Amino acid sequence: MSKLTVAKFGGTSVGDYPAMLRCANIIKNDTGNRVVVVSASAGVTNLLVRLSQANLSSSEQVSIINQVRDIQYNITQNLVNQAELNQEVDGILVELSEYAKLQSAEVSSKIADTILSFGEQLSSRIFAQVLKTVQVNAQYFDVRSVMQTNSSFGKAVVDTEKLKQNCHQLLVPLLTNQVVVTQGFIGKDYDNNTTTLGRGGSDYSAALLAEALNADNLAIWTDVVGIFTTDPRITDKARAINEISFGEAAEMATFGAKILHPATLIPAMRHNIPVFVGSSKEPNKGGTYIQKTVSSTPTYRSIALRREQTLVTVKSPAMLHASGFLAKVFNVLAKHQLSVDLITTSEISVAMTFDNPTGTTQALLNSTVVQELEKLCEVSVENGLSLIAVIGNKMQQKSGVGSCIFDTISGINVRMICHGASEHNLCFLVNEEQANLAVEQLHKAFFEQNVKPTELATAS
Repeated sequence: MSKLTVAKFGGTSVGDYPAMLRCANIIKNDTGNRVVVVSASAGVTNLLVRLSQANLSSSEQVSIINQVRDIQYNITQNLVNQAELNQEVDGILVELSEYAKLQSAEVSSKIADTILSFGEQLSSRIFAQVLKTVQVNAQYFDVRSVMQTNSSFGKAVVDTEKLKQNCHQLLVPLLTNQVVVTQGFIGKDYDNNTTTLGRGGSDYSAALLAEALNADNLAIWTDVVGIFTTDPRITDKARAINEISFGEAAEMATFGAKILHPATLIPAMRHNIPVFVGSSKEPNKGGTYIQKTVSSTPTYRSIALRREQTLVTVKSPAMLHASGFLAKVFNVLAKHQLSVDLITTSEISVAMTFDNPTGTTQALLNSTVVQELEKLCEVSVENGLSLIAVIGNKMQQKSGVGSCIFDTISGINVRMICHGASEHNLCFLVNEEQANLAVEQLHKAFFEQNVKPTELATAS
C-alpha cells in the first residue's frame, strides 16, 4: 500500500452534489487517500441542533426532518442508484424521528448526541456512493465501532489506546484495496451510546484516526485555500501561507483562526504527522502545510483575532506579600468551570481574560462568580473586548518586537498586554470597535510593505 493519507472534508465540501464530486476527484487523484472523514452536509447540523431542543411540536419536528431529507435528496438525485439510496436515507430519518419524539418528551444530553450524529451518518453513506461514480472502490464504515469514548455527552473524551487497538483490528484490514468513508465528530461510549466530540470534533476525529493508523499525512479540505496571514474578511490583502510550524499553527488556532480547532493539532504533533489544509473548491491552488520543521521562521507570520472577550480584574491589598490569594481566586473559577486565557499581575491586582463564544461565560462573570469573588476582593468586569495575537517565531528573543507592534497601532487604546510566556505570540486586548482597524494596520505594516528580510523572511 502507498503512503496513507487520512482526508477530512468539511460540511460545505459535502454540501451538494457538485461539491461532493469535486471531493471524489480529489480522492481519486491521489492513491494515498485511504481513509475519508466527512462532516454533515452544510446546513444539516444546524437543523439537528434545533431538533435536539426541548418542546418542539410534532409539526416542527416533521418540518426539520423534511429539510434534512431535501438536502440529502438534492445529492442523491444525481446518482444512478437514487432509489436505493433514498430508501436508505428514509430509513435513517425514521429512526431520527423516533429520537426526536423522545427528546421532546424528556430532554436528554444522551439523546441529543444521538440526534446530532445523524448528519454524519447520512453524508458518509452518500459520499461513499459518489466515490463509486468516479470508479473509486469505496466502502462506508461506522466510526463508532472504533472511536471509543467516555460518556461525557456533548464533549466526549476519546480513549486513544482503545481507538488504536480497534483501528488495527477492524479498519486496517479494509485499507488494502479500497477507500473507507467514515464520520467525524461522533463516537461510542462503553455502554454503546452514541457520543459527540464537541466543537471542532470532525477535524479532531480525523487527526485521531491518522494517529491511530500511523498515517503519513492528514489532509483537511475546507472552503478556503489554506491558512491566511489574517482573516480575509478583515482585509483583502490577506494571503495564504505556504508552510507553518506546529507551534505557530497551534497559536493561530487557539487565538481565533477558524480554519482549525486547536485540538486537531495535538494528535498530529504527538506523532509528527504533517497536516495539509486546502480548498476542495480549488484543489489546484495548493494550500498550507503544517509540520514540525519549516524552511522559514519569520518573526511575524500571522495575525489572529478573537472577539467577545471578557476582562476580569481582581484587586486587594491582601495580595501584597501574601500567599494563597490567587489560589482562592482560581478555586472560585474552577468551581464554575471557567478557564482563564491570559493573565497579568501587579502588586495588588490580577487581570484575567475569558473567552465568551456563547454568552454563558459573560452571564456567569456578571453575576454568580462576581458575587463569590467579591468576598475576597474588589472585582471589575469589562466586556466588548477583542483579543489580537501577533504570531511568529522567537518573539521574546527579538529586540524591538513590542515597539514595532505598538508603534504601528499607536492611535488605538490597548487594554492589556501578555508577552513572554510563548515564543510564538504577543497578545493584547482592544475595544471591539477598534479590533478590525488594529488588525488592518498591523497586517499592512508586517505583510504589505517592504520590511527587513530578517523580520519577515518568507512569511508566505
